[in-house]
Amino acid sequence: MAYDEGLAERIRERLGADPDITEKRMFGGIAFLHRGNMAVGVTGDDLMVRIGPDATEQALARPGTRIFDMTGRPMRGWVVVAGSAVAEYEVLGEWIDEGHAFAASLPHK
Repeated sequence: MAYDEGLAERIRERLGADPDITEKRMFGGIAFLHRGNMAVGVTGDDLMVRIGPDATEQALARPGTRIFDMTGRPMRGWVVVAGSAVAEYEVLGEWIDEGHAFAASLPHK
């Protein structure tokens, strides 16, 4: 499955030249990891965001979100945001910052 390269490029721009960020192909898309922990990614036209279990319900109340479920097992702490919901740079930036902050709070892998 192809992923939205434009969305991936917008994520790269937001994350800048942070040396702790790496990219890895996963879930049929691309993931951006902070010291080995996934922060955000792109699958198809959508944004995946790791926000942590405590933030799941609040995140799901935001426009265009759904629980991350690739295998029939919903993953609390992860959401998928429709590409159309992150068309505005500010909204995309907020999601990227949230995912990055959560990944940065985890022990390094």
